[in-house]
Amino acid sequence: MKIRALAAGLLFLTATSCALVRSTENQPIDPAIVRQFQVGVTTAPEVVAKLGAPSQIVELGERSAYRYGHTVTKGAALILIAFNVGNSDSRADRLWVFFDRNDVLTHVGATFESHRPQYAMPWEDVHESADDAAADAGRPGLEP
Repeated sequence: MKIRALAAGLLFLTATSCALVRSTENQPIDPAIVRQFQVGVTTAPEVVAKLGAPSQIVELGERSAYRYGHTVTKGAALILIAFNVGNSDSRADRLWVFFDRNDVLTHVGATFESHRPQYAMPWEDVHESADDAAADAGRPGLEP
């Protein structure tokens, strides 16, 4: 009887597990570098020199737009014998820079959130403002 109980316990322990997964796409975008760009002054070659090649270039008639992106995904899972749950949280830095026909910057649109993803189970809220504020405090370059 003790051997069966021990075997059942070992089976339960080996059949249950947890997993953590993290994936990253592209290099982070430095907000401090983006703040150096000046509308009407900065050129497309200067942006590329500071940020590298864009992920995408869109031609807009005689104008153009460059897209930069960096994504971080964190996932967690609990694996039981008959019941499994998991969650993933993806956050991204997104940057669009727009240029006129002379390749001079006309405007910038940016979101910096790639430092905010969290490992969490499905029943946990990963979008709490206190968590975001704590993550923001740890990322250089986000100061106003």
